Amino acid sequence: MIELLIQVAVIGGLIASAILVYSFRDLLAAALAGGFFSFLVSLEFYILQAPDVAISQAAIGAGLTTAIFIIAIRSTTRFEEETP
Repeated sequence: MIELLIQVAVIGGLIASAILVYSFRDLLAAALAGGFFSFLVSLEFYILQAPDVAISQAAIGAGLTTAIFIIAIRSTTRFEEETP
């Protein structure tokens, strides 16, 4: 029963972080929310008994991809412009 509650909480966090990624105008905050989404995906893989996939998702998805996004945002403008 506790495993089901944890899995529901992780899926709820996935939905919430996906909505945050979409709604943020600050690109740095959106990149960090995307990193949190990737971390939750790796946690879900671990819960589903796939630790090798979880480790690679955590390293590549949450770590490296978020770092690349932050480096790219550093060389551009941080905030998304408003469209008329």
